[in-house]
Amino acid sequence: MTPGLLVTHYRDRVAKQHIQTDEAQLNTLQHLQSLLDKLLINIAYEQKSTTKKLLSRRPEPCKSLYIYGGVGRGKSMLMDLFYEACPIHQKRRVHFSAFMVEVHTFTHKCRQEKIPDALPLLAKYIKEYVRVLCFDEFHVTDIADAMIIGRLFGALFDLGVTVVITSNRHPNDLYQGGLLKEQFLFFIKVLQNAADIVELKAVEDFRLRHPHTPRISYCYPLDAYANAFIQHHFDILTQCAPRQPVVLEVWAHRITLTAVHNGIVLSSFEELCVQPLGAADYIKIASLFDTLIIADIPKLTAAMRNEAKRFVSLVDALYEHKVRLICSAAVPVTELYTEGDGSFEFERTVSRLIEMQSECYWNNAH
Repeated sequence: MTPGLLVTHYRDRVAKQHIQTDEAQLNTLQHLQSLLDKLLINIAYEQKSTTKKLLSRRPEPCKSLYIYGGVGRGKSMLMDLFYEACPIHQKRRVHFSAFMVEVHTFTHKCRQEKIPDALPLLAKYIKEYVRVLCFDEFHVTDIADAMIIGRLFGALFDLGVTVVITSNRHPNDLYQGGLLKEQFLFFIKVLQNAADIVELKAVEDFRLRHPHTPRISYCYPLDAYANAFIQHHFDILTQCAPRQPVVLEVWAHRITLTAVHNGIVLSSFEELCVQPLGAADYIKIASLFDTLIIADIPKLTAAMRNEAKRFVSLVDALYEHKVRLICSAAVPVTELYTEGDGSFEFERTVSRLIEMQSECYWNNAH
C-alpha cells in the first residue's frame, strides 16, 4: 500500500515550483491513488497465492480509469505521476497516435503472413508483457481506427489489462465521424463498464502560464520578414550550411524535406501537411531530429480539414518527442484553425504550440 504517495509527489512538484496547486487536479489524483492501491493489493494477493493456499477472499479486479477534460488542464502530468510511482515492471506509457501506428504495423504484418484475425492475437501479446497500459491523448478520427479500437480494447479488458486513458472528450463524444456510429457505440458501453470515467474540471489552461522564451520561435504574417526569419534561424543553427533536399523513406514511401543538417531540418507546410503523410511519418521525423523549422503555415479553412488533421498529428509527435519548433505562419497561433471539422481537437494543438514557445519547453527539449 502507498497511501498518499501520489499527493506527496504532487506536493513535491509544487514546492519545487514546477506546477501550481489546483484542487481539481488533487481530486483527480485521488482516483489515480485509489487505482494504484488496488493494483498493489491484487499483486500482493497473487504473489502470496503462488506460495501457499490463501483463505482470504480474492480482491476485486481493478477497473481501468478514463480521465477527460479541457486542453492544458494537467491530465498528462497526473498520469505521469501515476506511471512513475507505479512499482509494477509490466507497465507502458505511450501516446495514442504512436500506439495506433504500432497496431496498424502489426495487422499489416499479419495480413502478409495470412493470419486471419490479428487483433485477439495482438491483445494476448500485449497481455504477456504489459499489465498496466497508459494512453495519452486518446481520440478517434476515422472509421478504420474506430473499428480496431472497439475490438482490441474489448479484448484487453477481458484479459485483465488495466488501462489508464487521458482524453479531451467524454467517451460519448469520442467518435465524431458519423459512419458506423452504431458499431462504435458498443465499444463506448464496454469502456464505461470497464473503466471509471473521471472529469478533470480545472478551469485554466496551465500551458498558457509559461513565460515566453526571449527568442521568437513563431513568426507571422507571411511576408519578406518571415522569409528572412526562417533563413536566419536555419543559418544560425547550421552555421550557414547549404540547403540540400533530403528524402526519408517510411513504410515504402518517400518524404521530401527542404534541407537537413545534423539534427536540424528545414521544411514547409506544403511538404509536411499538404502531402498525404500520417502519424508514422511524423513520429519518424520527430525521432530523427531535435529542431524542426517549418515555413509558410497558412490560415487553415474548413476546406483544409485534412491538412489541419495532419498538422495536429505533426505537432503531437513533435511535442511528445520534445522537438524544438520554429515556424512562420499567416496568422497568430490562436487564429490558425477556428472553424471546420476537428476544430475542437485543434485547441490542443494551439495550447501546445504556445507551450512550445516557452523557455521551459526549450530548456527541456532534447
